[in-house]
Amino acid sequence: MLRRRSKQPSTITDKFFKIGATIAGAYVLVVIVLMVFELGTESAAIWTDHGVEFITGTDWNAVEGRESFGVMPYLLGTLATSAIAMIIGVPLSIGIAMFISDAPPKIGRPLGFIVELLAAVPSVIYGLWGLFVFREYFRDWIEAPLHSAFGADIWLFSGTPFGLDILTASVVLAIMIIPTVSAVSREVMAAVPQQQKEAAYMLGTTRWEMFRIAVFPYSRIGLAGAAILGLGRAVGETMAVTMLIGNASGAAAIPSSLFAPSQTMSSIIANEFVEASPASLHLPALIGVGLVLLGTAICINVCAHLLVRRMRRAGGMQ
Repeated sequence: MLRRRSKQPSTITDKFFKIGATIAGAYVLVVIVLMVFELGTESAAIWTDHGVEFITGTDWNAVEGRESFGVMPYLLGTLATSAIAMIIGVPLSIGIAMFISDAPPKIGRPLGFIVELLAAVPSVIYGLWGLFVFREYFRDWIEAPLHSAFGADIWLFSGTPFGLDILTASVVLAIMIIPTVSAVSREVMAAVPQQQKEAAYMLGTTRWEMFRIAVFPYSRIGLAGAAILGLGRAVGETMAVTMLIGNASGAAAIPSSLFAPSQTMSSIIANEFVEASPASLHLPALIGVGLVLLGTAICINVCAHLLVRRMRRAGGMQ
C-alpha cells in the first residue's frame, strides 16, 4: 500500500509534465505556422501580381500606377552586412571569451559582467552612437585610407567613403553581436574540464596551444552554436542598420563595394511601412519582404544547425 501511494503522485506529476512540455513544444510550432500564414495571406496580392519576379527583381517603385517591386537588392544587402558582421564579430567574440575564461577572477568577472551589459543596450542607442560618433572617426581613419590605398585597384574599396555604407553598418552590427557570442562562448569554454587544460600545460604547451589542443576541440560545437545566435541577430537587426547603411533604393541598393550605400530587408520595412497604402501594392510588397526575411532567417538557421550536427557526428558525439 505504501508503494502504491508513493507512486501515484509521481505518475500524476509525470503526466502533467508531459502535457506541459507537449504544449510548450507545440506552441513554438503554432506561432511559426501562424506567422507564415499571416504574412503569406497579407502579401498574396504582390505574389499574384509579380510572382517569382518579386524575389529576383531589382526595381523598387512605389508610385501608384507605375508600381514595381523587387526584393533582390535588399536580400543581398542583408546577406552582405550579416556576413561581414560575422567575419568581424565572431573572431573578436571568441578572443574575448578566451581572455575572460583564462583571466584571474578579479579581472575576468568584472569584464564578463561589462560584456554582458552591452547585450542590454537597445539597438537604437547603437545606431545613434554610430551615426553621430563612430561614423566620422571610422570614415576619416579607416575608410578614407583604405579607399586611397586600394580604391583604384580593388572593387571592394571603390566608391566614395561617406560613412553611411555597408562597411559602417556591418562594423556596428558586429559590435552588437559580440556580447551574445562572447557570453555563450565563455560559458562553453568554462565547461571544459580543468584537468584537460592542466594536462595540456604539462605537455609544455603555450597558452594558445592549450586552447588549440585542449579547449577548441572540446567546445567547437558550442562555439558554432554561439555563432548561430549571433547570425540570427545580425540577419534580423533593424534600427542600427537603418540609421547607418545609407538606405539606397532599388538597383542602387545592390552591394557594389564596401563603401556603397545599400539597404536590408529589415530597413526597407522600417523606412516605408508607415507610408505604405493598403489600397496599393506597396503594403503587400513590404509584408512580402517580411515573409522573405523570415524564410531567409529560417533557412540560414536550419543550414547552420545541420552543419553543427555534421560537426558533432564527425567528432564522434551523439
